[in-house]
Amino acid sequence: MRGISSDRSANEALSDFKRFPIWMWRNTVVRDFIEWLRKENQAPQGRSATGFYGLDLYSLNASMQAVLAYLEKVDPAAAKRARFRYSCFDHYGEDTQAYGYATSFGLTQSCEDEVIAQLVELQRRAVDYANRDGGIAADEFFQAEQNARLVRNAERYYRSMFHGRVSSWNLRDQHMADTLDGLAAHLDAQFGRSKIVVWEHNSHLGDARATESSDRQEWNVGQLVRERHDGDTVLIGFTTYTGTVTAASEWDGPHERKTVRPGLADSYEALFHSLKVPDFLVIPGTDIEAAKLLRMPRLERAIGVIYRPETERLSHYFRARLADQFDAVIHLDQTSALTPLDAESEKIPAEIPETYPSGV
Repeated sequence: MRGISSDRSANEALSDFKRFPIWMWRNTVVRDFIEWLRKENQAPQGRSATGFYGLDLYSLNASMQAVLAYLEKVDPAAAKRARFRYSCFDHYGEDTQAYGYATSFGLTQSCEDEVIAQLVELQRRAVDYANRDGGIAADEFFQAEQNARLVRNAERYYRSMFHGRVSSWNLRDQHMADTLDGLAAHLDAQFGRSKIVVWEHNSHLGDARATESSDRQEWNVGQLVRERHDGDTVLIGFTTYTGTVTAASEWDGPHERKTVRPGLADSYEALFHSLKVPDFLVIPGTDIEAAKLLRMPRLERAIGVIYRPETERLSHYFRARLADQFDAVIHLDQTSALTPLDAESEKIPAEIPETYPSGV
């Protein structure tokens, strides 16, 4: 998008996405969006070029390789130390879930000290590394630092997976919120006050305090951002009543084009459908009566990378107060499925995704 890599097209730039759920990024919508942004960036008209960044806790092994590749380039001796520290994971190969199980139940020593030491050493050399070649060097160091931080947090995530959903969910969303703050600081230092759009699932962006998740002591990115940046954020949700969706039936399964069942009777989706307006934007704060109606707890549907219509009420609905969850909601009464760039999901052996099983 910014013209600083060797990728010649959006399709080529997206080729690194090889793990489930590959279609979430390798699809025609993202491809066309990236191509459009590339053209926009070529004529910035006095503004900085727009970037596209990842926040999620994803690809521990790939992140270790990214740290090593960076250090090999700027400090081979440091790369050798990093390789020794990360070798702590070698016994488990790509099976990081096995690592989490073994360390959680005391079957082996954790790699916590090693990944923390590596992150600390990298941060101590920040000024030296980041100032070697202007803005590009600063960007490269930032990417390496985020990958090192991801390794540390993913190591904790794996150990938390076997102690219940809440701790792993909270760790993942805490990581994303911290990464967002780090990105904001990085961009502000380079370009001044930056605007950031976060593109995630409703369950991550809608304030968790307005949903039944809060009963389980779960927080999410939307809640953390509101707490940290009060008055500087706008949370926008999306709802749909029916249509089609590209999703899998089980984790690591092939993508399918599925029909979305009409929203349940006691849901916000059904309420919006009853207005008989196909697509609209609602801003609860601008209408007292609307805010009152949307503050009443109702069912809300969440369809992620997995959709199980046969158990939809149990698998995909939760109670929420929409007016407190979002600042605005866009309702599209009938939506259509993403079109993947790949004919079918690629089956590439890899570690268990960090989002398993909370990405359901």
